[in-house]
Order: sequence, then structure tokens, then C-alpha cells
Amino acid sequence: MVDKKFFLHELSIVAVIKNEAHYLEEWLNYHLAAGVDHFYIYDNDSTDDTAEILEPYIEAELVDYFPAPGKLMKIPIYNDAVRQFKFATKYMAFIDCNEFIFPKTGQSIVELVDEVFSQDERLAGLVVNWQVFGSSNLETADFEKGVLERFTRRAPRNWFELPTDKTSGFGNVYVKTIANPRFIRSIVNPHFAFYFDGKFAINSAGGHVPYWGCEPVTDKIVINNYFTKSKEEFQSKSNDTALFDKNNRNDEFDDDILSYQGLRVEKYIQPPTFERENYFKLLEEVILPAVRLDDSNDFFQGKLETFLTCRALAGFLKENFPKDNRGKFLEEAALRVINRIYFTDLTFAETFMMINSLPPIIKLPYPIVAEIHQNCMQFIQQIMDNFQNNLRWEEFVELGNYLELLMAFDKSTP
Repeated sequence: MVDKKFFLHELSIVAVIKNEAHYLEEWLNYHLAAGVDHFYIYDNDSTDDTAEILEPYIEAELVDYFPAPGKLMKIPIYNDAVRQFKFATKYMAFIDCNEFIFPKTGQSIVELVDEVFSQDERLAGLVVNWQVFGSSNLETADFEKGVLERFTRRAPRNWFELPTDKTSGFGNVYVKTIANPRFIRSIVNPHFAFYFDGKFAINSAGGHVPYWGCEPVTDKIVINNYFTKSKEEFQSKSNDTALFDKNNRNDEFDDDILSYQGLRVEKYIQPPTFERENYFKLLEEVILPAVRLDDSNDFFQGKLETFLTCRALAGFLKENFPKDNRGKFLEEAALRVINRIYFTDLTFAETFMMINSLPPIIKLPYPIVAEIHQNCMQFIQQIMDNFQNNLRWEEFVELGNYLELLMAFDKSTP
């Protein structure tokens, strides 16, 4: 896992929102106190004052805000966020505005996630079970109070109803994901990500979780899902009374998140301001010695993720401070190191991470890019031959698509 100092952000939330103005400020402030330091907010056709609510957070550089009109946008948006920002943030969480990440240990979210990921270098995701909260028998909305204060009754811990031909499943078995986005292969379900070969997700108890649910439910860290809110609030968004009735669970009193919120507010530290000189110094200290190395491959083993992150950071500095030539110099130097790492023993996960990182790289105007391009084309063909011989057709087709893309950008062809 790459050290947090190489990233612009440590933990970011990706969220798709629509008409959430009543709830945004509470949701943002809670997660800032809990350890989130950035948000990628995609606005799916809101007609309320969402943009005005977000404005001070945007000015404070805590939120990147994107209009995202259209239907069925969540999956395209999640994959877009991974593609654009996977090297900008160490961890990425994918949740909705009615969901609050709640570590029951009292730790910040980042502290707990760091602890989990330190257990195994193969980890790429932490899945977190829902705690579904009902209406607390409230009929009408009272926006003078926050969601966390108003809704304090939830379903039992292990409540779950299996899907049928006519309905999806219900209950706390559902999970959401906090991931290392650099190893995400794709997201095809809002609850779960697929990772490159050799990488996987676990729950907070250490169990492997290969899909959208986790049973039995683990609760070292949970997501409080305020599914219904009051009947009035639910009906303002949906007329599905059966859905309300199914999820309006008020079996158990639980206001533990309020104590956690108070604890984290007391410990809250403002995210550090961006200091470009610190990043330039860091990149110089890491990249320049690596460029000069000309003997042992041992130094480069396992460092592809680090130097791809360095390349992205140098590119960010180059684009945002174009008069400072250090950004361009360091980006090209990082690419030279990445090309060197190509000759080490890459894992499958590293190989696919490299291939997925190529689209922005092959457009860059450095001579070394043509060599990286050719090396990767040869490498992809070798892997495709292996997949064909082992009848791994899904991966074979996927890599074939990448190879076509690379051939279209082949800089060695006149």
C-alpha cells in the first residue's frame, strides 16, 4: 500500500445525489469529523438548492462537484470516479447521502481502514454491512433536527429477507465498499467492486466477501442506512408503499452514532492545506534516486503502484502550475522509472493496474512513452496467449480490447 503522503487526499467519498439539500450539510460534516477529507459529488438533476449548500465546501476544496444528468447513472459515475481519481486518493468509499459510515471502535474511519488493510498486502477492499433504520414511527419531517437525532430505531442486526422473482432482497446483509481504487477492475453493482486477479475484499472480521452481501453481519464498522426517514420524507421520493413497509424497521433503539459523532467532533483536525512545495520535494526525493539506479531490480519490485501514483501527482503539478518546469521534468522521470519496473516480475494485479493506467500515459509528449507503449503491447500479447491456452476467455477478450486501443495509439507506426 502506498504511503498517504503521495496522495492529495487520504479518504474520499464518491456519492451520486439528487435533491438532498435538507441532508447534505449534516452528512458532510459528520464524515469530515469521522475522518473523510474529500468528496466527489455527482449531482443527478437536482432541482433544490443543492449547489448553494455545497458552495462553501467547494470553495474550501473539500468537494469536487460534477453535474451528472440522466437515468441509471450510478454505475457509470462510480467507474468514472475510479478512472479519474484513483491516483488522487488513497481510499475511496462509495455510499449514498442517507448512509453514514460508523466505526463502533471509536476510531476515525481512516484509522480503522488502515488497520484492516495492514493485515494483508493482497487486500483491495473493505466491505461494510448496513444497519437499516426505520422511521422511528415519525409521520412528518422535522428539518429543525438532523437525521441522526430524529431516527434512532433500527432493524435487528441479522435481519435479512432473500430476493424473490418480484422483489430484491432487504436487510443488513447488504454491504457498501471502501476500496483501494487503483486495484478496482470494475464496478457493476453499487454495493461491491470487482478487483484485479490476486486482490480481494474482506469484512471487518477478516472474512472474504466476493459479492454484494456479507452474512453473518459484522459490526466493528457499519453503515447506518436511514432508508425510510419519516413517512412524509419517503413519500416525497417514492410512492412504493411496500418498499417503505419492508424497510420501516423500528425494532431496536440505537443512538450510538451520536456519541461517536460527539467524540469525533472533539478530535476533529482540519485537513491540511495544499502545499505544492511539499509535493515537489517528495517527488524529487523518491523519483530522482530511482532514475539513477541501473543495477538491482530488487529495489523496483512491488513499487509500480507507488510510481504510477508519483506520475499522476507530477502530472497534476504540471497542469496546475504550468510555469514551474519541475512538474514536467518529474513526470517524465517517473515514466522512466515505470518503464524500468516493466522488466521486474509483476503480479497479475500490477499488470492490469499498469494496463488500466495507460490511456492517459500514451497521450503524453515524452520520448519514453513510445517505449512504454511497445513494451506493454508485447506484454499484453504474451498474457493473452496464456489466457487463450487456459481458456480464460473473459480476460482474453478484455485484454484484446486494450490491445486494440494501444494499436490505435501506436507511436512507432508512421
